[in-house]
Amino acid sequence: MGQVLGGDLARGKEEKTKMNRRDFFTAVGLLPLLGYGGTRASAAGCAGRCDRLLVLIELKGGSDGLNMAVPYTDPAYYRLRPSLAVERGQVRQLSESTGLHPALSPLMPLWDAGELALVQGVGYAQPNFSHFRSIDIWDTAAASDQYLHDGWLARAFEQFRAPALTPGGVAIGSTALGPLAGSGTRCVALAGANELPLCTAFRERTSEQNMRTACAVIAGGSEVAALRITLNGFDTHSNQRHSETRLLQELAQALASLKAALIEINRWDSTLIMTYSEFGRQAKENPSAGTDHGSTNTHFVAGGAVKGGLYGEAPALNRLDGAGHLPFAIDFRRLYATLLETWWGVASAPILGERFAVLDLLKSPA
Repeated sequence: MGQVLGGDLARGKEEKTKMNRRDFFTAVGLLPLLGYGGTRASAAGCAGRCDRLLVLIELKGGSDGLNMAVPYTDPAYYRLRPSLAVERGQVRQLSESTGLHPALSPLMPLWDAGELALVQGVGYAQPNFSHFRSIDIWDTAAASDQYLHDGWLARAFEQFRAPALTPGGVAIGSTALGPLAGSGTRCVALAGANELPLCTAFRERTSEQNMRTACAVIAGGSEVAALRITLNGFDTHSNQRHSETRLLQELAQALASLKAALIEINRWDSTLIMTYSEFGRQAKENPSAGTDHGSTNTHFVAGGAVKGGLYGEAPALNRLDGAGHLPFAIDFRRLYATLLETWWGVASAPILGERFAVLDLLKSPA
């Protein structure tokens, strides 16, 4: 299928208010994909747990993991970032050495509830610092010298396939399908949508249109197995301090509101949320009060089935290579293997090309 849909839904305010789930999915062409009036996927009809939803949030441009999970006790952090480091007194403490950027404060209830995991040092060997090539590596689960055509989620859906059904996926906020791209997949891309009259908790707490659209898709009662939401603006080469605070506030508020909406529709425990980005940022700030493309990153995993805590390794700021890059501790494909095997209950090696050790950050499927 693999089609792209974009632009506004040309409807007046009064008509939008009256729009129901079927109207919305009909308007954007998702009705056949999402199972209205047709065959619906079920756990019994799939090789894996099709009833468990994955929400990937792409932080497009390369998010700065060092300022998201702050090593606030490491003097090297403040030496390398004299103008960009988060002051120790402003950090939201997670452990004796790591804390959240203050703009991420809306995530503290998730942390306190044990529903938020931070995976540090995520990357891959011989990293590529081109936006286009590196995101292709992440989207296809390829090695740095390997070129694959289909996205890793598209390949995963082949493992879910029942005789007449392959689970669907939706990419929101981008015309590219990314990890959902592949021949024969039942996936669509929504480049944009107007306000939707769904999910009261979400509508009242955030203005982020891509997240509203995601909530609408989830609330529609569909059997979509995965959503990919793109949030733009993370390529912070200059004047990072102000833009980063705004971006992280938007991310944290959207995640907190997404939880409220998922609880409202009884999907929190059956939804897993994970951030990803093509790369991180360098440890040392540049002369333009920003940061350049880096090798490793910190990513969030959230949901009712998450074993909250810190995973991976804290940034080894005393072991930068000759180009100023951090060594990676967790191959990003270990995250994918964890999602595939623990969350969905399907074998990861046929999808990822080899066996990667899973991380013990998810509760086993009930």
